[in-house]
Amino acid sequence: MRSKVVLTRLMRNPQARYGLLALLLLLVLAYAGPFVGLHDWTDKDFTAFMEPPSADHWWGTTQIGQDVYAVTLRGMQKSIVIGFLVALFSTGAAALVGAAAGYFGGWVDKALMWGTDLLLVLPSFLIIAIISPRLKGGSWIWFVVLLGAFSWMITSRVVRSMTLSLREREYILAARYMGIPGWKIILRHIVPNLSSLLIIDATLNISGAILGEAALSFFGFGIQPPDVSLGTLIAAGSDKVTGYPWLFLFPAGLLVLLVLSINLIGDGLRDALDPGSNQ
Repeated sequence: MRSKVVLTRLMRNPQARYGLLALLLLLVLAYAGPFVGLHDWTDKDFTAFMEPPSADHWWGTTQIGQDVYAVTLRGMQKSIVIGFLVALFSTGAAALVGAAAGYFGGWVDKALMWGTDLLLVLPSFLIIAIISPRLKGGSWIWFVVLLGAFSWMITSRVVRSMTLSLREREYILAARYMGIPGWKIILRHIVPNLSSLLIIDATLNISGAILGEAALSFFGFGIQPPDVSLGTLIAAGSDKVTGYPWLFLFPAGLLVLLVLSINLIGDGLRDALDPGSNQ
């Protein structure tokens, strides 16, 4: 019942509707677009270097003859996957660490919050920049782990403070008196009651992770060749924007639209789950 109410509120929010529509179109473009394109992202046309958009190459070509349309959609696919995986990792870590610290208290709380505070003061961008080059040749999943490892701490503190209140509720006390293990209480009762916060956090983490990946890849610390992401494509086209604007404008434009649509959905979810938040 509550999910229907939330969905109704979400659909009544014009910004959320625009965000959902834009995100749906971008997902269709990213995953269905390559099937209607004329070239694969690995193809190289040695007769068309740095060609502007044309009937054969809809978004032009790169300096090595790759089709910008195909390469950009491949990059958007990778950025979307990284964004969703990082959001899942970071929100899950925030939920488990914060709920465990708030529920168990004592030395568990002190140890977990000490580790959280330590990660908060570490220069995450610098650490990822140092570690990423050493993972060249490895799976890009390690890059997801690195991004997720530095994006859950603030939310975990919010989860902890809410758990301190939840653990005194009657149904939590009843479960404890029945001898149900603490980790089951956390997973069955505490985390589900924090779903509103976690859904919003996960949504906003997606856009944050996409921007973080783009920034790191722009400086050469993220996705490594021969694979591509929106960040690597923007970096490759940034110094040619005046003479060959299609190399930069298409990936940069899709990045802006992708992040904007997700943020609009996140704002709509916040208003739908907490109607008083927009007052």
